[in-house]
Amino acid sequence: MRIITTRRISQTFFFLLFLWFCAVSTLGEQVWQLRGWPVGWLLELDPLVGLGTLLATGTLYAGLLWGLLTVVLTIFLGRVFCGWICPFGALHQAVGWLAGRKRSAAVQIAANRYRPAQRIKYVILIFLLSGAAGDFLAWLLDLSVESSIAVAGIAAASLACGIAAVRVRKAFWRRWTTVLVLLIIGWVGLGFLTDGSRLLAASLQTGLLDPLPLFYRSVNLTLLPLLDGRMAAFSSPGRLYPGSVAIGLLFWTVVLLNLVIPRFYCRFICPLGALLEILGRNALYRMGQKPDGCTACGACDRHCEGACDPSTTLRSAECVLCMNCLDRCPHDVMGYGLHPSAAGEMAGPDLSKREFTAALVSGVAAVPLLRLSGGVDANWNPAVIRPPGALDEANFLRRCIKCGQCMRVCPTNVIHPAGLQAGIEGIWTPVLNFRVGTSGCQRGCIACGQLCPTAAIRPIPLDERLGRGEFADRGPIRIGTAFVDRGRCLPWAMDRPCIVCQENCPVSPKAIFTREEFRPVRLSGDLRLREMVEDRLLFDGPALPAERFATGDYFVTLEESPDIAPVRIKDIGSGGISLAENPFVETASPGARITVRVKLQLPFVDPSACIGCGICEHECPVKGRRAIRVSAENASRDRQHRLLL
Repeated sequence: MRIITTRRISQTFFFLLFLWFCAVSTLGEQVWQLRGWPVGWLLELDPLVGLGTLLATGTLYAGLLWGLLTVVLTIFLGRVFCGWICPFGALHQAVGWLAGRKRSAAVQIAANRYRPAQRIKYVILIFLLSGAAGDFLAWLLDLSVESSIAVAGIAAASLACGIAAVRVRKAFWRRWTTVLVLLIIGWVGLGFLTDGSRLLAASLQTGLLDPLPLFYRSVNLTLLPLLDGRMAAFSSPGRLYPGSVAIGLLFWTVVLLNLVIPRFYCRFICPLGALLEILGRNALYRMGQKPDGCTACGACDRHCEGACDPSTTLRSAECVLCMNCLDRCPHDVMGYGLHPSAAGEMAGPDLSKREFTAALVSGVAAVPLLRLSGGVDANWNPAVIRPPGALDEANFLRRCIKCGQCMRVCPTNVIHPAGLQAGIEGIWTPVLNFRVGTSGCQRGCIACGQLCPTAAIRPIPLDERLGRGEFADRGPIRIGTAFVDRGRCLPWAMDRPCIVCQENCPVSPKAIFTREEFRPVRLSGDLRLREMVEDRLLFDGPALPAERFATGDYFVTLEESPDIAPVRIKDIGSGGISLAENPFVETASPGARITVRVKLQLPFVDPSACIGCGICEHECPVKGRRAIRVSAENASRDRQHRLLL
């Protein structure tokens, strides 16, 4: 079997496996539903996910250890992940092949030549990782002023440098002594400068461009919802994801750029590819020319997917192991083995010190600048409601890779990608929107935390969600609190009976309770008693529609009987009101003014019982801006959100 046939089988397998994992990320027990499929395994194979969370949090979630397998394979075999496993890379390669298969050899060679702009992906990688490493850098700098061991080491190193300055005569060692002194001064100086300041902070943003989270997010939120139908029902029909336009635009832009340059995303943007290039720049096995026989026919350059110039000085770091050069070479000059290319190699990455420093400093500085808005501190946005089990906002932003898995598996479609309400850091992170979907956040559901690959949403047990068993003393997990908008609520503002929110409140005892109040109904004129026949009041005045006033929520009082409680209207006929009982027989007289009153059950929220599930908001009959809305106040995940004293 040809080597490229083997590679295509591998790419096809992992691409179909990826689609299968996306399709089965639906809550259920059927074989085409979740039921234990390792749907996040490909994300766990991504070493950039593991490295980013390790830098941002100092910990590595157990599943992300799979990334070490990719690292080892890359160190020994080169970028086998890019060329043989990555489903996003397979998509780019397929589109690029379709676009270029009828182009002339010269055009294909021109499209596959190396371009200096391919260094951009290193800049992106350094920028994203340095943004995640802010807390780690702060810890290192704190050592210089807070750790007695570090201070003793600094003192010893300074003494050694002083002795060296007197004793050493060779220029080489003097230069290194000077460098060491400058490093110590810089370390201590930055340690004092950053001590207690907000100059360093960490935020994980690799998921914006990391190919696997990007591909998962795009398929889950922009492709599968469009394909849902009778023949292929991947989830409950009619799923909506506000803000998915930007996700779709990014996805289709990078895919269609392959029509111009094959594997455009892999060559110029992919931060994971850049990381694997660094790891595999001196791989044990690599592509290369054999010593003799190359005629410079250009067959290898014509089909090269990595734009690594295999016919000349090979840019080994750019090679994605597509094996096209090996298969297409008519003279059997190209090989894959332990020996370097006979035509020479350039390991890369060819990033200048200035470019590296600029990317590093801008990445470190970006996060503290974003935090000046106070979005994770006092100026937190109460509209940002995170799923149950989510960490506090600062730690959540250190872990979330915006893959969209929690949004995909949510059975009620209330988890959505955030826009700017969570700040720039929070773009495409999960937030709850109770206006959309089939219900609120179900109390018995913990699916989102089970699929989160980085534990930004903790995989909580159901007992913890409900506050049962060993978690009884903490109570149920609250994701927010409902607030009644009295200016929009039907009973409060419009004298219309409504207890939808109270009826749908799922907690027991209910967090929404009501208080009764009888309010006079505004009519177009006065009602005057004309005659009384048993339980029936005949009156003069405007007509009373039975479909409104005979529903059981309306009552009457007479002005001559102030001590008699309102009496329920049972029926309304021509010119008369039938009462459930008639206590006015002895006190009322013709001409008395009749007042129609509506019995209202005004809703109130008990914040100590409300868990913020949002079912009340979803079911509220005021369909525009809801009359009862949930905000993140009193959410369990963050103490600064506490509402009750």
